[in-house]
Amino acid sequence: MLLWINGPFGGGKTQTAHEIRRRLPGSVICDPEHVGFGLHRMMPPRLRGDFQDLPAWRQGVFEVLDLALTRHSGTVIVPMTVVEPAYFGETVGRLRERGHDVRHFALLADRRTVLRRLRERGFGHVVRFVAGENASLRRESFAVAKLDHCLRRLNDAEFAEQIWTDRLTVSQVAEHIAGATGLTLASNTDSALRGRLRRAWTGVKHIRLD
Repeated sequence: MLLWINGPFGGGKTQTAHEIRRRLPGSVICDPEHVGFGLHRMMPPRLRGDFQDLPAWRQGVFEVLDLALTRHSGTVIVPMTVVEPAYFGETVGRLRERGHDVRHFALLADRRTVLRRLRERGFGHVVRFVAGENASLRRESFAVAKLDHCLRRLNDAEFAEQIWTDRLTVSQVAEHIAGATGLTLASNTDSALRGRLRRAWTGVKHIRLD
């Protein structure tokens, strides 16, 4: 089974994916952003636009996930924002046509909630200290610019199932997804402090400066 966790940038996809992986033995995370950033690094900076517009990204994501689903016996978890219907069809749609069991969830929230999460997620002071005054704002600026478009598109029926996360914790979102797909997660034994520290560390590991 593949769990595709969609949503706006800053919507909680990565944290939810890691919570499921932590509590679901045998599961793995396959992040399509790695394909995209790899393609970017091969290109001159002035040519680096939205990597999802590259046919090579969509084909690569399909081939890698097809291989993972064919060769790996556990659940494959994919945290990735995809809101263009044609691109969704070339990735999620093609995997389903291939015969794979793909379950899709769009994590949605009020615009103000997503903006607050974006402000909190980047550890901006640390990144600015290490990489310069504007470094922490690059991806957040891209995310804000795309936010309204993402929220509007992901409300469409083709992007179901939608989960509104404003009043849900990361653990609750993970448990909702597990319940909807018949998966059984291990009990969450984290204290409130340990959970915050775990999520903070996940955020640190996913800071990208390129």
